[in-house]
Amino acid sequence: MASQINPNDIDGAYPVAGQDNNSQGFRDNFTNTKTNFGYAAGEITDLQNNVLLKSALTGTTLDNDMGGSLLYNYQSNQSTQTVKAQTTTTGTITLNWQSGSYQTLTPTGSVTLAFSNWPAASPAVAAQITLQITVTNTAYTLTLPASVSVGVANLQGYVASTRVITFSTTGTYLFNFSTVNGGTTITIVDLNRNQDPIYLPSSEDLAASGAANLSLTTSYFTTAAAETATLSAGYAGQIKVFSAVDITSGNMVVTVTNAGWKASGTGTLTFSVRGSGCTLQYTNSKWYCIGNNGVAFG
Repeated sequence: MASQINPNDIDGAYPVAGQDNNSQGFRDNFTNTKTNFGYAAGEITDLQNNVLLKSALTGTTLDNDMGGSLLYNYQSNQSTQTVKAQTTTTGTITLNWQSGSYQTLTPTGSVTLAFSNWPAASPAVAAQITLQITVTNTAYTLTLPASVSVGVANLQGYVASTRVITFSTTGTYLFNFSTVNGGTTITIVDLNRNQDPIYLPSSEDLAASGAANLSLTTSYFTTAAAETATLSAGYAGQIKVFSAVDITSGNMVVTVTNAGWKASGTGTLTFSVRGSGCTLQYTNSKWYCIGNNGVAFG
């Protein structure tokens, strides 16, 4: 804004020393001084009410609420986000966008998410919440609201019919939730797990009597005696590979939960020769064989 304060209204050369001076000159200077003080007071108050401040002015509380005003063509450095730690840890938990764009949760039971106070749908703006969830027990599940409908297809451990995410291992997981229409439709992105339901990058040496790790693509083994192992239920679209590096004495028998080659219940995979192997895919809540080399199904 242009200031209304005009220092030229004040006659700095008046009164003139050593001579009689007309009193009107005094009155003019006093009036103009008062007017300029009024302008100054109004402009200072306007600045106090509207500018961004590094710290609170004396006698006030810091409030840098921009009220949705546009801030553009700026460079930022060392910026941070407010972290909101959820104190409710089981049941329905509401993520309030106004409380902070980064929120943390350590469940003590299964959780159902809800959202509140997204910015209004019009004018359209994008808003997001990052949720850091620390899972200490794989029995605890995360249920999404129906509004979270974009990006769910490739979520690990997600069952569309119930909107429930199951975690195969304990640990810390990050999910980003975003919306451009006031929360009517919410997009989810899994920030630290592979979004592709085919898990390719890793393998394990499957121990005798061990449970095949669902977080790893391939389980391989060598037998020196008869051995057994197990494979639990997987996630929609998941690929699991078993490879017999060597069968020196005795077979490896893997008991498979929800075996697609059985009418119901468990089935078995029997590896009896070196180099035998098979590839399974979890489809429609069952493991189906999509590739086989010398493995007997039972």
